[in-house]
Amino acid sequence: MVSPHPPTQSDPPRTFGELLVRLVAADAEAVALIDRGPDGAALPVTRAEFAARVAALTGELSAVAPGDTVAVWLPSWSDALVWQWAVAARGANVIGVNTRYGVAEATHVLQRARPSLVVLPAAFHDLDLLDRLRSAATSAGQTPPVAVVPGPSRQPVTDPSEFDVGGGAWSPSAPWSPSAPSAPSAPSAPFAPGPEEPDALVVAFTTSGSTGMPKLAAHSAGAVVGHAVADAAAMGLRPGDTVLGALPLSGVFGYNAAMAGLAAGATVLLEPVFDADTVLDAMAHHGVTHVGAGDDMMLRMSQAASRELPDWRWLGIADFQGRSREIAEWARDAHGVRTTGVYGSSEAFALLSMWPDDDPEPHRWTGGGRLVGATTEVRAVDQDTRAALGPGAEGELEFRGPTVVDAYLGEPDRPTGDADGWFASGDLGVVTEPGVFTYTCRAGDALRLRGFLVDPAEIEVRLAAHPSVHTAKVVGVPGPDGATRAVAFVVGEPGTAPDPEALRVWCHEALAHFKVPHAVRVIEEMPTTSGTNGTKIRAATLREWATAL
Repeated sequence: MVSPHPPTQSDPPRTFGELLVRLVAADAEAVALIDRGPDGAALPVTRAEFAARVAALTGELSAVAPGDTVAVWLPSWSDALVWQWAVAARGANVIGVNTRYGVAEATHVLQRARPSLVVLPAAFHDLDLLDRLRSAATSAGQTPPVAVVPGPSRQPVTDPSEFDVGGGAWSPSAPWSPSAPSAPSAPSAPFAPGPEEPDALVVAFTTSGSTGMPKLAAHSAGAVVGHAVADAAAMGLRPGDTVLGALPLSGVFGYNAAMAGLAAGATVLLEPVFDADTVLDAMAHHGVTHVGAGDDMMLRMSQAASRELPDWRWLGIADFQGRSREIAEWARDAHGVRTTGVYGSSEAFALLSMWPDDDPEPHRWTGGGRLVGATTEVRAVDQDTRAALGPGAEGELEFRGPTVVDAYLGEPDRPTGDADGWFASGDLGVVTEPGVFTYTCRAGDALRLRGFLVDPAEIEVRLAAHPSVHTAKVVGVPGPDGATRAVAFVVGEPGTAPDPEALRVWCHEALAHFKVPHAVRVIEEMPTTSGTNGTKIRAATLREWATAL
């Protein structure tokens, strides 16, 4: 049965519990999530099953008090979302921990969030997360209790005590699965939400950490659920659609995309390990309609063997490596998909804005767009005076509204905005009309060349268009006279040997003279950092290399 009354922006649920009540009441047997089993099999989770698991886990979390933080160090399993709902029902909040995190990052999370409980998988992808947790607990001087989760295998954890890092360890009652022979029937009574408060913190995300260790940006239940409903409407999601969940749920991009799918009454296909061929096969088999991802992940998908993906119709892309335009062209030409550039951050939510379908190409593929939330505002300000700028003027983007970070875990005195509630993003952009803006670049990446402010992406796009160039990144360093010089780093296509001087000539043929890189350096691979939202090129490392060269 298709939901007769999915949530709308005019009548949004205020809490996780309210959202789940509506979904179960509309169609208890609709598939909410699809897990990937240890043998690769797809394991569907209906709304009723999900609600039953949330209710069971909530009852087992009596030791979790309102205001507590629970660190969920899990892959993209349905368990991660069950824990989110159950922890929210206890009035506590979740900090998602990326399974790629090492000891230093885990130590930082323990010190800042001081979780009352850490949730670990019994096993995942040969990763020794327990060993990392032990080392982090020693470094942080904390011994949190550990909850051990079996994951989609649903195999009971026979000896949770081996996961004890000093605070005890236990395994919640094995959540029942429809594939288990002894699975009980779905409960006939409607799911009852816990005593949640819309203003209570429910989830925190690590920021990018470009300078020092990341902050832990926390958001309220009302903000999360309200944004999910707004995203669903902006993405054109509806019951019967399927959202690809290939990005980690511990990151804001993967989390917000999954929440949008659930809010719309759609299905979320979870892929805890990314393999381009496996994901494309799953997209074809399960009829994926919506994908949100960075150009790094989408590039790998575009280079895999072609598939027929007749159901895929929407791609929201973040430009991490300067490849969004070619990805958008591939998605359009090979699959008839409409691509929109998106914008977001851990502190203001991913999918904060996107372009409408009638916005022309290629502008629609750039970052920015129209804010999805009716009560969120954006403005551009002068970086020096902080004065608001008029339409069409480039400045630092600031945001105000319910999506803006409510608090930083472990840093109660850190401000989340100015006296008027405006949050400074650290990004440059142009506001063209109320609620609509174009993202330029990070403020620290912009280049001042011969007195002109230049977006390095303009030079990168020209370099990447050369047939010998696979990836390009441009940074600025001071020259002998103190003026900024643009230095380009390029990685060649396999089997090619890019000529640096020929690439400068290539740029000169299409760009203004002052935009032509002072030097082009050919390297074997870009220095990158893999975060929860995608793989980004480390511009700071390239600046160090450029200075040394």
